[in-house]
Amino acid sequence: MKNMIKGLLAATALTAAAGLASAETQGVTDDEIVIGAVNDLSGIFAAVGVPATKGANVYFDKVNAAGGVHGRQIRYVVEDHGYQMPRAMQGFNKLLNRDKVFAMMQNLGTPMNIAGFKLLDPKGIPNLAPLTAARQMLQEPVGNKFTSFSSYFDQSRVGVKYLAAAHGAKNICSMYLPTDFGKEILEGTKAGTEEAGLTFVAETTHKPDETDFVGSLSKLKEAGCDVVTIALGVRQAITVVGTAKKMGLSDMQFMGTSASFLTVVAQVPGGVTEGFYAAASWQDLWARADEPAPKAFIEEYKAATGEDPQGFAMLGYAAAQQMVMALEAAGPDLTHESFIAAMETLDYQDDLVGNHINYGPDDHQGADSVYVLKVENGGWAKVHEE
Repeated sequence: MKNMIKGLLAATALTAAAGLASAETQGVTDDEIVIGAVNDLSGIFAAVGVPATKGANVYFDKVNAAGGVHGRQIRYVVEDHGYQMPRAMQGFNKLLNRDKVFAMMQNLGTPMNIAGFKLLDPKGIPNLAPLTAARQMLQEPVGNKFTSFSSYFDQSRVGVKYLAAAHGAKNICSMYLPTDFGKEILEGTKAGTEEAGLTFVAETTHKPDETDFVGSLSKLKEAGCDVVTIALGVRQAITVVGTAKKMGLSDMQFMGTSASFLTVVAQVPGGVTEGFYAAASWQDLWARADEPAPKAFIEEYKAATGEDPQGFAMLGYAAAQQMVMALEAAGPDLTHESFIAAMETLDYQDDLVGNHINYGPDDHQGADSVYVLKVENGGWAKVHEE
């Protein structure tokens, strides 16, 4: 009898401790987990942020309809910063202090994420799958940070070497926003140039709202640029390529990174972006539309939204799926510590994005691969893999 009473007391104590742990963990209640994002839904990277958010919601809605994770529904709260720093900081403060989010997922923008870390890190709030491939996404302290793919630096470095070899290039240049995002791509460009034994000859910097690139392209033409890397907004990248064609710069090759690897970029009417390159860390959705995982996603997304998915909708869906995998692995007694430990056990083939994802205690970058893709006939064709 005494042993039975002791057992009951122990079980009660464990249950109470688990409930207390959940109560003390921000963003976790008995029936809900709050996930946040500071994203661009109206600015120069809205073509990234909008489909990514829709893709994440398609997956979360499916999980919630099936009962959630360990009996908890996921509430995904997204704040629009329009790619403006003051709005981003307002969004971070709201999500952390009013919504009390458990974790962040798909925060967009290198400078926005870096600034947000000052608020996230002291609270130990996990930051997953940021919509930036900057190396700073794994800056110290690394414990609460997880990225999904290779960095802008490596994408630029690998891409430059490939284009130089493919086109017999000698002079390499760059057009970029003078932000952490642009500067990293510039550094990767210069590193690839050096590794290929070539010469970096010119660079131009731009404002986020700049629309006239004739003067800059004239400067690059005079410098004899063969390959130009681009670290600009989505519309700006399209405008640059279109302007170069109007100027007759047919021998000048342009390459973006994952920030330019969008379905809408490939599908610009009139073949404006035909021949444009991008180096990224996942494969194109529509180029693999007949494969089982992409095909199933396209059908599911269209049924849920009435729209054909863009490439970043696929990334949003995959990020939400990864979030749920870690939440499930963390168990019902959810804390930041149990979640981070669960993330560090993930090791799987993501057939949707076309890459292998794995993490560990000393490795918070999910994948290392770099794919170089080219716009051909209104779609993205993979031309190199490393």
